[in-house]
Amino acid sequence: MAESESRIADTGPLTYGRVLTLATPIIFANIAVPILGIVDTAVIGHLGRAAPLAAIAIGSQIFNFLYWSMGFLRMGTTGLSAQADGAGDTAEVVAVLLRSVLLGLAIGVLLVVGQRPIALAAARVFETGPDVAAMAREYFAIRIWGAPATMVTYVALGWFIGLRRTRVVLLLQVVLNGLNIVLDVLLVVGLGWGVRGVAMGTLISEWSAAVLAVGVIAWRLRRRWTGRLGAVSLTSRIFDPKAVVATIDVNRDIFVRTVLLIAAFVWFTRQGARSGDVVLAANHVLLQFLAFSAFFLDGFAFSTEALVGQAVGARSRSDLTLAVRLSTTLGLVTAAATAVVFTLAGPRIIDGLTTANGVRIAARSFLPYAVLHPLVGLWCFQLDGIFIGATRTADMRNTMIVSFGVYIAAWWVLWDPLGNHGLWIAFLVFFAARGITLGIRYPAVVESVSSSP
Repeated sequence: MAESESRIADTGPLTYGRVLTLATPIIFANIAVPILGIVDTAVIGHLGRAAPLAAIAIGSQIFNFLYWSMGFLRMGTTGLSAQADGAGDTAEVVAVLLRSVLLGLAIGVLLVVGQRPIALAAARVFETGPDVAAMAREYFAIRIWGAPATMVTYVALGWFIGLRRTRVVLLLQVVLNGLNIVLDVLLVVGLGWGVRGVAMGTLISEWSAAVLAVGVIAWRLRRRWTGRLGAVSLTSRIFDPKAVVATIDVNRDIFVRTVLLIAAFVWFTRQGARSGDVVLAANHVLLQFLAFSAFFLDGFAFSTEALVGQAVGARSRSDLTLAVRLSTTLGLVTAAATAVVFTLAGPRIIDGLTTANGVRIAARSFLPYAVLHPLVGLWCFQLDGIFIGATRTADMRNTMIVSFGVYIAAWWVLWDPLGNHGLWIAFLVFFAARGITLGIRYPAVVESVSSSP
């Protein structure tokens, strides 16, 4: 076995307390993401017009599609590094990181180079008025230059989650989103730059977080592993054909799965736009509720990725099932609490996000769907974490294809009679289908791991 020092000292039995210790920094890190979305929405929403808010909704969805579809850089790195760490393979832990960084940089450069065709394609997807379209184009043209930085940050986050260094994850997210919030207030409220200010603040923050991530990684590698890993040996591990093929397989499956997930959100936004700028803006406000609950619950899902990956690497079925049981129980309690908060405070939160009266009224009418989301979505978040940690990515891909088909079918049936209400119901059906289809495949994950040593 390679040096055990590459692994984190997780002594003692797995308990609720240890899961919380692992998950809490991730939860706070994830909460920073929707808080940023809320601030983006609030600073633009208080301009008192629906058009800038709608432009941010469109621009955000474009980058959600681009960046979330590259989420395999984070998820694949987590699963592979956690398994390598569980097996005590120090060289592979480092090789996973460097292999993913090279891939991430290549993807980021390609996105910058291909920004014009991407912008043209996005313009055809979203049907909006000329004012909204112009502001959305400006937002895209600025933010796209942060693509290489975002890809590197994704890899770093995945690697640190896989090694269960969740405090570092919290640090990176605080820098990324905290700086972004400060720049939002400075550039939009202070300087009056509007949509352009939101985009510039995000760009500066993305590069700042990437530079910090590289610095922390370099410090960790120098402190822990310098002199233990020969350059020639490490290079051969990075480009080992078997490892490269495995990485490609995992990333390909997660890519397909994530593209369909983001396509579901894009479809939701596009159909909402058909009902006018007010409904589009109201849906965007409520998506901040979904983002808050989803990233909060993903704190437990991310910890599940690391713990399941560790158990698979160590070939311990008992560790896997215990990690799943403890993290899912905590996630369920959190989902119920989030639903209660949304029920009691939802109208006030809406009022805090926008001063446009029409948007407020519309958002209130669709609020119950945002309340239900944590309870419906918990199961697919947790199961995603299990399957990522186990790198059972073909199952993730296949079940997502089925779930997306169910979503479109539900929308087709419900849109005409119910309009935007039907769109929201179909959206919840999509999350439920993901949980059900992954749940059917869960026993196969357990069976694939050796019995407890």
